[in-house]
Amino acid sequence: MIQRFDMSVRAVDLVTCRRFLLCPPCFGLAVGWLTLLLAAVLPADSLSAATSNRPNLIFILADDLGYGDLGCYGQELIQTPRLDQMAAEGMRFTDFYAGNTVCAPSRSVLMTGQHMGHTHVRGNAGGPDMSIQSLREQDFTVAELLKSAGYTTGLCGKWGLGDEAPGGRSGLPRRQGFDFFYGYLNQVHAHNYYPEFLWRNETRVPLANEVQRMDRTYGGFTGGWATKRQEYSHDLIAGQALDFIRENAKEDSPPFFLYLALTIPHANNEGTRATGNGQEVPDYGPYADRPWPDPDKGQAAMVSRMDADVGKILDLLAQLNIDQNTVVMFSSDNGPHDEGGHDTERFDPAGPLRGMKRDLYEGGIRVPMIVRWPAKTPSGTTSDHVGYFGDLMATAADLAGVKCPDNVDSISFLPTLSGHPDQQKEHEFLYWEFYEQGGKQAVRSGNWKAIRQPWGTGDTALYDLSEDLGETQDVSDQHPDQVERMQAMMDRAHVSHPDWQPRGRLPAQSP
Repeated sequence: MIQRFDMSVRAVDLVTCRRFLLCPPCFGLAVGWLTLLLAAVLPADSLSAATSNRPNLIFILADDLGYGDLGCYGQELIQTPRLDQMAAEGMRFTDFYAGNTVCAPSRSVLMTGQHMGHTHVRGNAGGPDMSIQSLREQDFTVAELLKSAGYTTGLCGKWGLGDEAPGGRSGLPRRQGFDFFYGYLNQVHAHNYYPEFLWRNETRVPLANEVQRMDRTYGGFTGGWATKRQEYSHDLIAGQALDFIRENAKEDSPPFFLYLALTIPHANNEGTRATGNGQEVPDYGPYADRPWPDPDKGQAAMVSRMDADVGKILDLLAQLNIDQNTVVMFSSDNGPHDEGGHDTERFDPAGPLRGMKRDLYEGGIRVPMIVRWPAKTPSGTTSDHVGYFGDLMATAADLAGVKCPDNVDSISFLPTLSGHPDQQKEHEFLYWEFYEQGGKQAVRSGNWKAIRQPWGTGDTALYDLSEDLGETQDVSDQHPDQVERMQAMMDRAHVSHPDWQPRGRLPAQSP
């Protein structure tokens, strides 16, 4: 009966009801009414059972971490023992993709379940008006889905989809389904690991750092780098995430959803311009004595620090005896960056893939994806299921036992996670578009991958990923029928947006 009730609740237009539900007195009234209704139709013990048997969900998102940055994906110089252990105890995906090749649109895809041709935030846009950079009231997020299903929802880290600036307030986390928020709203603010303040919900929390402002303004925020470093934001964010888990692990608590959007190992771009080293970290850890330049030590130390904090989360789940019923997912928002002064050739962060952040080659969009769920996911397994960020929506809906919204580009990969790959549905294609550098489009269908640049009118390169993972051989001349098919997919997937148009020039192409 509870499933039928949840389904009927989802049949209501939740987007229309958002303003009512986001009003605290109205929300309290709604919760009371729903509780009375459930009590009338369900046995008393079913009320707690309705949520207690559904798993908690933790989605950990690294920032600018490459496909080859982890030991379990081939990294040999940077130590990532806890994520390697997580992969050994869970499932490692080989063909999983970010929503985009840069931050904000990738996170928009993750939150809305809509690919780049449909989601609202389609690029990293500057300017004082943040409306095109922020989610709108009518946008429906994974957090709202899970909140409507009775989950407690929290976000710790970098948001990037709403701001205090004009036009950005509709996208604030607590207006997009999160009960709790701690971290950064603004992307340029998030460059600085020693900021003057962080946000707790809608309140600024001052920190003891002192910052030298620079000339880059984004959504009304001027970036900078710290001249006095005392409180490291990543450590504060990781600590808040642990606290959120503790607070919501009580026996009578509803299930929780934690979105931990880490800033590591993104560079402080302003710090790079000021000092030549944008890889800000309190210490270089095991790399302090390596004969490397400081930016290289910083890059490695950031990744290992992140790895250690993932380990703290896994340890805490075990200590609280909730690890069996908690799904932990780990991924990255896009491919690796070349912005902090470090030597990318030393670490080979994209591994066997071509390209980096801002490319639509595999290196820019294919990302690590590790899932650990001891109760359901077979340990030590590897999956070549082709999925992407937009699939979190449908997967979360399945985990919570509610209906997935209709207007999404999302397929649940729960069958794969639960050891039933024979029941797994597949995408006809995955689609990306990028509005910088003259504009680019890409699509993957089966093992075929096509990239069209510049936007719409340029040549379309075709690659067979089963034979050419590094995208070194353009076979478009040999397969004109496939090129035509892939171009038709691009045209079908893209729905024009009045605020987003290609800009800039196409960079010179490497062979």
